[in-house]
Amino acid sequence: MAEVLAVALSAVHSFSKTPQREIRLLSGLGVEGDAHAGGRVRHRSRVRADAEQPNLRQVHLIQAELLDDLAARGFAVAPGQLGENLSTRGIDLLALGRGTRLRLGAEAEVEISGLRNPCQQLDDFLPGLQAAVLERAADGSLVRKAGVMAIVLRDGVVRPGDPIEVIPPEGPHEPLAPV
Repeated sequence: MAEVLAVALSAVHSFSKTPQREIRLLSGLGVEGDAHAGGRVRHRSRVRADAEQPNLRQVHLIQAELLDDLAARGFAVAPGQLGENLSTRGIDLLALGRGTRLRLGAEAEVEISGLRNPCQQLDDFLPGLQAAVLERAADGSLVRKAGVMAIVLRDGVVRPGDPIEVIPPEGPHEPLAPV
């Protein structure tokens, strides 16, 4: 069964987020009290490029299986430390198609908008981490494993241990791309 392992937020623009007992998702905005919440882009690099573009990065999700893999490779990373709001277990987030919805707990619902593009901040946090979350597929394409981004469709409180229901999008599978 897919479930929420941990939830986190940060009121300031920092790399890591602080684990919480619960977070509240707000429709069209993101995580209440988080620096990245808003209808328009909030990530500083994206604001500099175009502050009026829609915020497709309201919620950052990482599968705990990535944290397990990183730990096996010598990178001790706890939930929230890579900037994610939600750590999940039992779901391959990277295999989901764009537009997949996730029902989190009893109320909240998000829609997957795309991949997080691993950046230099990962190496600033732990040297070598950026390369550890990137690999090449058999066809030579770049595989980004640093999580997925989502927008909030329905308000709700999310807590560790909450179940995750996957609702596939209608139509053909559309692979995730960086947002």
